[in-house]
Amino acid sequence: MKIIALGLVPLLGGCVMAIGNTEGGKPVAIERETISYETSPCFGTCPVYMVTIQPDGRGTFEGKRFTAVSGVRSFQATPAQYRAFAAKLQPYRPAQGDRLLQPGQPGCGNAPTDMPSVEVRWSELSGASQKLSYYYGCGAADGGRTGEALRGAISELPVASYIKAG
Repeated sequence: MKIIALGLVPLLGGCVMAIGNTEGGKPVAIERETISYETSPCFGTCPVYMVTIQPDGRGTFEGKRFTAVSGVRSFQATPAQYRAFAAKLQPYRPAQGDRLLQPGQPGCGNAPTDMPSVEVRWSELSGASQKLSYYYGCGAADGGRTGEALRGAISELPVASYIKAG
């Protein structure tokens, strides 16, 4: 019986849980979730791109405007980089459905115009998803902390050279 139990240990190694990620109060296996992070244009030269990453670290970067590279590039992050990225985004993840922090929505007062936005989507294999759509002009309500955290999360992934030159 011990031999059978020890034989299962390698199989259980794939059951990694994301810290703070819960479903009904229980941890959700990160193997079920893909995260997409997409920026929008502003009045100016804000980089416009989309990053999609899977829990095993496989990812794609798509440079759209004002990025160091244009088009789709594949990249490989480590599972630890994926978890760090997911952990930085976790406090802003809606409990369910979509959350809009845009002008005219609750939580966004009189916001300046022509600022960029970011849309983060968490998609599970089951088809369930949550989305945060955040307009950076809405940052006055919390002193810009949400915007700084969302902008900073992307630094956990190996895509900086795709976003800006130098």
